[in-house]
Amino acid sequence: MREAIQLSMDTMKAGHGGPFGAVIVRNNQIIARGFNNVLATNDPTAHAEVDAIRKACAALQTFQLTDCELYTSCEPCPMCLGAIYWARFRKVYYGNTKQDAAAIGFDDHFIYEQIDKPLPERSIPMEQLLPEEANLAFQEWRTFSDKKDY
Repeated sequence: MREAIQLSMDTMKAGHGGPFGAVIVRNNQIIARGFNNVLATNDPTAHAEVDAIRKACAALQTFQLTDCELYTSCEPCPMCLGAIYWARFRKVYYGNTKQDAAAIGFDDHFIYEQIDKPLPERSIPMEQLLPEEANLAFQEWRTFSDKKDY
């Protein structure tokens, strides 16, 4: 956890993005380090946890981290929480809470509220287009011979 916290401080001071760091550990060894790169890359998805997950998966040549733990300097936002569940970590440890993050201007409560709203009530309009055409790929996936479940 101290490594994640130090990353959050160092990379924030270097101008990469907000004060967030993450470390992925397997068998008591650090596999990957990640930090917020939003400002440095102009990428709103470049959060510490996502950065660390990408690096760990590349290092381990896998898309699941079931035998790993994640140490993150702050309770994950909704996007990172989704990535954490997709990666299937064994356990997650965090330092600051989402309330602590909100107190310094990183408030993701509105995203949780948006998720609970029916589509027509969300602040960003969402409209389905070409569902029949889009579904062709899903139909093909059902019988795809090289399919690997994940």
